[in-house]
Amino acid sequence: MPTLHWIGKEKVINHHQDVPYRVLEHKYGFTADKGEQTNPIDCGNKIIHGDYLEALKSLLHEYEGKIKCIYIDPPYNTGNESWVYNDNVNHPKIKKWLGEVVGKDGEDLTRHDKWLCMMYPRLKLLHKPLADDGAVFISIDDNEQANLRLMCNEIFGERNFINNIIWQKKYSPQNDARYLSDMHDFILCYSKNKENWDRNLLPRTETQNKRYKNFDNDSRGPWKSSDLSVKTYNINTDYPITTPSGRVVNPPSGYCWRVSQDKLLEMIDENRIWFGKDGSNVPSIKRFLSDVQQGTVPVTLWFRDEVGDNQEAKQMLKQIIDDNSHPFDTPKPSRLIERILNISTDRNSLILDSFAGSGTTAQAVLDLNKKDGGNRRFILVEMEDYANDITAERVKRVAKGYGKDNKAVEGTGGTFDYYELGLPLFDKDQNLNEKVALEKIKEYIWFSETRTSFVEPNGEKYFLGKKDESVYYFVYEKDSLTTLDYDSLELVKTKGEQYIIYADNCLLAKEFMAKKNIIFKKIPRDVRKL
Repeated sequence: MPTLHWIGKEKVINHHQDVPYRVLEHKYGFTADKGEQTNPIDCGNKIIHGDYLEALKSLLHEYEGKIKCIYIDPPYNTGNESWVYNDNVNHPKIKKWLGEVVGKDGEDLTRHDKWLCMMYPRLKLLHKPLADDGAVFISIDDNEQANLRLMCNEIFGERNFINNIIWQKKYSPQNDARYLSDMHDFILCYSKNKENWDRNLLPRTETQNKRYKNFDNDSRGPWKSSDLSVKTYNINTDYPITTPSGRVVNPPSGYCWRVSQDKLLEMIDENRIWFGKDGSNVPSIKRFLSDVQQGTVPVTLWFRDEVGDNQEAKQMLKQIIDDNSHPFDTPKPSRLIERILNISTDRNSLILDSFAGSGTTAQAVLDLNKKDGGNRRFILVEMEDYANDITAERVKRVAKGYGKDNKAVEGTGGTFDYYELGLPLFDKDQNLNEKVALEKIKEYIWFSETRTSFVEPNGEKYFLGKKDESVYYFVYEKDSLTTLDYDSLELVKTKGEQYIIYADNCLLAKEFMAKKNIIFKKIPRDVRKL
C-alpha cells in the first residue's frame, strides 16, 4: 500500500500516547426549560472546552468503542485560516513550529507538514472511540484532500474506505476566480470495520413520491410507468405484443422486452402493464409506490438544494446568534450534518465532533431528535475561547427557540453538560497527581485495566470492581503510604479467580502471591512529597 511521508511524521506517530490524561471539570448543566444549573444533568450530551488532543484522551475511559458517528470539520489549510500549530511534540524540529500561524504556499514551505503533524495524532485518537460498526466523516477541500486520504488509509485501513462525497457548497460561481471557480467540498468517509458498517437509506422526499401518479384509480395506490423495453438485446424476449385495441407493437430496433411472453401475460393478468387510456399505447410497466423500498440509497453527489450551502449556514448562524462578529466564514449547514446522521446513526446513537466550531453538529442532532423522537446524544470539543459564548450558546438557543416575531423558530428541547479540561492525572515525572479527586483516579485505573466505564461499586473499602472473574482493589490514601501485606488482605472481601491490587508497597512473598493469584501494582507517587 502506498504510504505518505512528511517532515516530522516519525515524531508524531506515537504522540497521541504522550498526550496527558486530564480530568473533565463540570462547569454547569443546561436544560431548555430551566436554563443553566450547577449540578450535572448526566444526559449524555457534553460540550467540552479544551485542547482537542487532551479532550479526546480524557474521553477514552468512558467512550472507547462506543461512538457510532464522528463528524469533524478541521482546518482546510487554505493559507487564509490563521490556524496555529501548538502540539508540544518533544523534538527540536517540531518545537520551532509552536505558536506560528501557518501561512500560504510559497510563504510557508512546511505548511502541509504542519497540517499533517497536527491531524495524525487526532485521527489516531478518534479511531479509538469509534464503534466497530461506526463511521467517521471528515470535511475537506482540495488543499489537503489527497493527503488526508492517504493518512486515513494508514490509520483506518484502506479496506475501510467508504466513499468520497462531493458537496455543492456554493450557489454562484466566483467570477473573479483566476483559474476555475470551486463549487464543492469533499466529505471523506471511513468505517471502523467496513464489514460491520451498514448505512441507512435516506428518507424519501415529497418530490420523489410525487412522481408516482395513479392514472387508472388502481386500488394498490399511486404508480408511475417504466419502459418495458431494454437495450440489452436478447432474442428470446424479442416478440410482438398485441395491445387491447388490436395494435401490434414490437420493441424498438436493437431493443427487446424486459420479460418473457409468459411473464408478460402474468403481469397483464395482475394489471401491472399499462397500454394507455385507449389501450393502444406501447406497453409500459406499472411501478407502484407501495412496492418501492421505504427510502433511497445515498449517493456521493450532494446538491445544495438538498443539504444546504455555506450561505444558508451563515444566515442561520446569524439568525441564531444575532451577531456578525463570529469568526465563521464558511460554516456547515445543519441540513448537511443531518444527512450524515440519517445515513450513519440510529435513534439512540452517540455522535462526536471534536472540531465543534459554532456547534452545527449539536443542532443537527437536536433537530433530528425532534423530527423522529430519537435520543441521539452529542459530544462536542472546541478549544477556542468562543466554546461557551458561541458553541454552547448556539445549542442553548436552538433548544429554547430563537428569532423574533414572524421569524421565530420553535425550540427543539434538549439538555447538555458543559466541561473544561482540568488537572492532568499524572505530573511530568509520571507520578500520580494527588490534587485530582479520588473518583477520577479510580475511573482512570478501572478503564486502563478493563477498557470499560467505571461504576462506583458497593461500600467495600478500596474495592474498584470485578470483571471476568478478576477482582480489582486500589489501596490508596492521599496523605500516607499503603502496604499490601497479610493484614491488608483481610480487607479483600470479594472472591474471584485473580486479584489485581494497587498499593504503594508490597510485603507479600512471591510464592504466596503466585499461589493465591495476586498481582501487585505499585501506585506511582513522589514519595518525597509525603
